[in-house]
Amino acid sequence: MSSLALVTGASSGIGKAFAERLAADGYDLVVVGRRRDRLEALAAALPDVEVRIVASDLSTDDGIDEVAGLCASEPLTMLVNNAGVAHYMPMTELPAEKARELVHVKVVAPTMLTRAALPGMVTRGVGTIVNVAGMIAFSGPAPASQMPRRAVYAGTLAHTVAMSQTLHAELEGTGVNVHVVCPGVVATEFHEVQGMDLSAVPRMSAEDVVAAALAGIELGEVVSAPSVEDYSLLETVFSADLAAFAAQSPQLASRYRAI
Repeated sequence: MSSLALVTGASSGIGKAFAERLAADGYDLVVVGRRRDRLEALAAALPDVEVRIVASDLSTDDGIDEVAGLCASEPLTMLVNNAGVAHYMPMTELPAEKARELVHVKVVAPTMLTRAALPGMVTRGVGTIVNVAGMIAFSGPAPASQMPRRAVYAGTLAHTVAMSQTLHAELEGTGVNVHVVCPGVVATEFHEVQGMDLSAVPRMSAEDVVAAALAGIELGEVVSAPSVEDYSLLETVFSADLAAFAAQSPQLASRYRAI
């Protein structure tokens, strides 16, 4: 039986690059996006594999339910949760509808699609969940002078990292793998849609991001960072997280008793 991958946000950028790379590797595809014309062009460019088009809006409950139904019913080998929206702005400037759209696309959709796909993968004893986050997930401690604030966007990416790490541990021994890729600035339409001109900024290609994610899976990384040469920096972050988690006590910390 051939391998089958479902890729969200496949009409452009990293999602399109995932679809092209997986097709080259022999996967049949279910490609999900809002723009049917883009998906049709993608399918036409991949004649050697079966490509099913699903024009669906993952910012809506109906769209999420439609794609989750496919995740539950199709024998997926891989699920790539890539769909995203930018909405870079401080929370005080973020319109309610954009906040809702962002959380639906980056939190609700990956959660519900993954939840739907897992039972079949676990039963078959094989499968890979790939979540696309970003290095902004680690930017929370940055002062305001270092970068513009985008609390909701950064929070969704941090959620993706933590969920992926925890889920990977939950699924140990099942044959199902979970991976999250955290690119930096990538040369896609993502920033242009936000009205940001980054043409003068050195950017990684979407193809390199995909190559890094798939290589990271082979290396056994749960979190891959395509633009970070020294992986021990991430390992230090993760070790510090666990050290703080393990240092809990039922006693109130002394610094809080002094005030």
